[in-house]
Amino acid sequence: MGGAEEFLGKAMELTARAVETQLPAVREAAGVVADTLGGGKTFWVFGTGHSHVIAEELYGRAGGLASVRAVLEPGLMLHEGLLKSSLLERLGGLADVLLQVNEVAAGDVVLVVSNSGRNAVPVEFAVGAKAAGATVIALTSLAHSEAVESRAPGGQRLFEVADVVIDNCGVPGDALIEVDGSPERTGSTSTVVGALLAQALVVEVVTLLAERGHTPDVLRSLNA
Repeated sequence: MGGAEEFLGKAMELTARAVETQLPAVREAAGVVADTLGGGKTFWVFGTGHSHVIAEELYGRAGGLASVRAVLEPGLMLHEGLLKSSLLERLGGLADVLLQVNEVAAGDVVLVVSNSGRNAVPVEFAVGAKAAGATVIALTSLAHSEAVESRAPGGQRLFEVADVVIDNCGVPGDALIEVDGSPERTGSTSTVVGALLAQALVVEVVTLLAERGHTPDVLRSLNA
């Protein structure tokens, strides 16, 4: 077995492990989000680099929560250049600017997505959000994050500052598969598993809101 078959098999094993181990964290996070939305406060999502894809996954999505506020800063995404995004997400102090523009407030909840959990912007965004009185949920790879040092000026990693941590169960470096003749592994899983866990979070939130007598503000596909 090799190539696509090997990746699909190992990715399914990793996904199964995430499902088996992270359901309690997803439910805990969903309870926080449901409390926040039920109380008239805001649910924010934020990620840099490829992790911004998870923020987009929850924003304006058919079947998703209409009230999600996604922080999508162009320079921290990828379409303005990989090098630019990589350098900016390591820049201490930039999160303070984002928090001034996006007014995270007391009682809000913020989902911060970062596979490595080490770069300055996502860590400082989480720290700043907590200082404002918000609850922080992290979606990260604990194996990766625990294997590296923080690049944030405060020396913290995302899982160390979050109130609730959801582990995408990915391996350090993200890529799973070793290929003879390739110096680096291939086949990353953080987006695949991260999106699955994020959607599970949304479904749990909608379920909780409905059980509590709220009418969930769920988007319908514009193409339906």
